[in-house]
Amino acid sequence: METFLGDVGSVVWGPFLLIPLLLGTGLYLTIRLGGLQFLKLGAALRLGLLKRRDAGAEGDISQFQALTTALAATVGTGNIVGVATAIGIGGPGALFWMWVTGLVGMASKYTEAYLGVRFRGTDDAGEKSGGPQVYLERGIRGGFGKFLALFFAIAATLACFGIGNMTQGNSIAHNMERSFSVPLWVTGAVLAVLTLLVLVGGIKSIGRVTAGLVPVMILLYVLGALYVLLANIGALPAAFAQIFTDAFTGTSAVGGFAGSAIIIAVQYGVARGIFSNESGMGSAAIAAAAAQTTHPVRQGLVSMTQTFIDTIIVVTCTGLVIVTTGTWNQIDAATGQQISAALMTGEAFTHGLPGDWGHWIVTVGLVMFAFSTILGWAYYGERNIERLLGRRAVMPFRVLFSLVVYVGCTVQLGVVWNFSDVMNGLMALPNLIGLLILSGMVVRETRHYLAHDPRLEASKEEIEAFMKGRPGWTEWKSGNVVGSSHHYGLDRDGSPTG
Repeated sequence: METFLGDVGSVVWGPFLLIPLLLGTGLYLTIRLGGLQFLKLGAALRLGLLKRRDAGAEGDISQFQALTTALAATVGTGNIVGVATAIGIGGPGALFWMWVTGLVGMASKYTEAYLGVRFRGTDDAGEKSGGPQVYLERGIRGGFGKFLALFFAIAATLACFGIGNMTQGNSIAHNMERSFSVPLWVTGAVLAVLTLLVLVGGIKSIGRVTAGLVPVMILLYVLGALYVLLANIGALPAAFAQIFTDAFTGTSAVGGFAGSAIIIAVQYGVARGIFSNESGMGSAAIAAAAAQTTHPVRQGLVSMTQTFIDTIIVVTCTGLVIVTTGTWNQIDAATGQQISAALMTGEAFTHGLPGDWGHWIVTVGLVMFAFSTILGWAYYGERNIERLLGRRAVMPFRVLFSLVVYVGCTVQLGVVWNFSDVMNGLMALPNLIGLLILSGMVVRETRHYLAHDPRLEASKEEIEAFMKGRPGWTEWKSGNVVGSSHHYGLDRDGSPTG
């Protein structure tokens, strides 16, 4: 099974399917949106991190909590182990392709978050619910949209037990055992109980926990990385030169210095970049849909900053520490082979920080990153279970999800990692198709909004004044967003009909 899933994953994440589709979609949306991620990044960061909420807006959690919930789900083992894997196999050039994936992925993240808010509805518990499992069906007319939505919901439900549960718990348990000699089953039991305690409170509980946990864990990790980089500042110019050179010549840690290794650098850079920031997968749109926001554009821009923080800040810190310290091609004295990805980042931090500080920062950071990822993905999973089986299935799902955390902590997960890669790809496929089909509407409405509020400072009343009469605005305000694109007066490309 592990071999079979590995073969499937190599096709899904190969150079002829998801990689060109992800990069192509991100580039297409970047062009159509006029480089939105570069022009509005400052205003978006100010709204999400400083202002944090829209006064009087509908929703379950603040814009900041929606951002930290999405960050919680993405800033995980991918930022530590995933980056090390990409560089260890693809060479330093893989980091360049992670940057490219992040920069164009910001446009994809904006678009999916916009759609998540634009087509969200209110469930039986009175909570806002949205994401690809909703907007693919409501935004794309007929059976094709419903097929895409169901395909995504099934893939996301399965993926949440892999990428968002077992792999994260396994990383926590093995690090706790290696660092503090805590038995795997003890870590599993504690994690399962903590997870269930948070999940019982739903998205509001998850939002409160992530709002407190995520900023602390990112700040701790980034400060540690900056110390290492300052201590090795003389190696930075050579590191950047190697990253940019290897991105196009294909220096590979595994395959030697063959030019054909450029494919490996691109493949692992893009695949692990998506594993880290999830741009194009559609997952962050589920958290965005719960935000208290006065307009979909505003939350879309806030959600876009998640990819910037994840990839351009956290992933960059990890990658530069690994390259500047030289651990990316270091030989393990005990095995005589290249140091494993699981240990590579910790080894790099240990080289750069005094005493055992590097080891502790990576261990504590990985535990916090992974636990927050479990919470974020639990919410993604329950929203898709709700789409498939109804609200009554949410509480049983929360219990099952918490129990699976224990399983992930106590078993070997080779097959689960490969399974996670496949499910991530299968989530991205229907979502990317939907982003392309619905891009016309997103572009039109984004231009209209930003023409009236370029600095994202408009009040609820001012937004109401310039949005009056726009297609679907009345329905969106009332929360009565149901049905297909025909219901909203939109054509197949998102243009108003009639």
